[in-house]
Amino acid sequence: MKKLFTTLAVAVMSLSSVVAYAADASCSTVRMADPGWSDIAATNATASFLLDGMGYKAKVDTLAVPIAYGGLKDGQLDVFLGNWMPAQQGFYDKFVATGDVTQYAKNLEGTEFTLAVPKYVYDAGVHNFADLNKFADKFHKKIYGIGSGAPANTSIQDIIKKNEFDLGEWKLVESSEQAMLAEVQRDVKKNEFVVFLGWTPHPMNVQIKGMRYLKGGEKYFGDTGSVYTVTRKGYADACPNVAKLFSNLTFTQDMENTIMKNVVDTKVSNAEAVKTWIKANPAVLDKWLDGVKTIDDKDALAAVKAKL
Repeated sequence: MKKLFTTLAVAVMSLSSVVAYAADASCSTVRMADPGWSDIAATNATASFLLDGMGYKAKVDTLAVPIAYGGLKDGQLDVFLGNWMPAQQGFYDKFVATGDVTQYAKNLEGTEFTLAVPKYVYDAGVHNFADLNKFADKFHKKIYGIGSGAPANTSIQDIIKKNEFDLGEWKLVESSEQAMLAEVQRDVKKNEFVVFLGWTPHPMNVQIKGMRYLKGGEKYFGDTGSVYTVTRKGYADACPNVAKLFSNLTFTQDMENTIMKNVVDTKVSNAEAVKTWIKANPAVLDKWLDGVKTIDDKDALAAVKAKL
């Protein structure tokens, strides 16, 4: 009888392992979104490197923020690492507060995300949103934003629509992050007045020397903020091993700035820059992979380290 119970116990354990493996195998592709932002490209590359080492496949699609949230709601996406708060409060209210999308884990703290100017513009007296219209002609009444549909652009449009800070006659210029920064850098070279959407972490904080963030827009952009990982509803239950990785996966300003600077300065890919950073900081893998397995239930830490 004892032998029979032992045999049954082993069989149950084996069956549990098979079921767990089958469940994880169904999660073998992790679908993520990238709005075309340098910081999310870096964090997505980090997640992709770890997932690859664990035997999973990361599929990253370039999608505007509204489309990304819609994809999470509809189950077409699994994970988005770029829920900037409070800048995305509107999307939080529409998707997270309703329960359609899950705000899963905080992955970065101490962010800034608001309008910014070069140092010479700041020194000329533009310290606050309320100072902009005093120099309307010099700015050509233009504010440079990022891609259409971005939450920050919506906030800027709201400011203009409500004539906040006397900016009712100003115009928001929407473009990609790269195009916006190219325009800013052209203006900086000519010492012209320019106001644009800035944030940290991002290489722009080094590239645009003396860049300054404006005060006064806290109602729309908050003061300092945090970035969260959001997932489709039920993802943690459906894919617990991958979800455990994403609950562990936190970043620092220094890490992201270093990776992004390496990409800009040396023209390497985000994947290469991430691998270089992890090689120089291997201890971070202990935290990221704590309690995480490979897709076939082996030690994830050893498997990822082997990829280095």
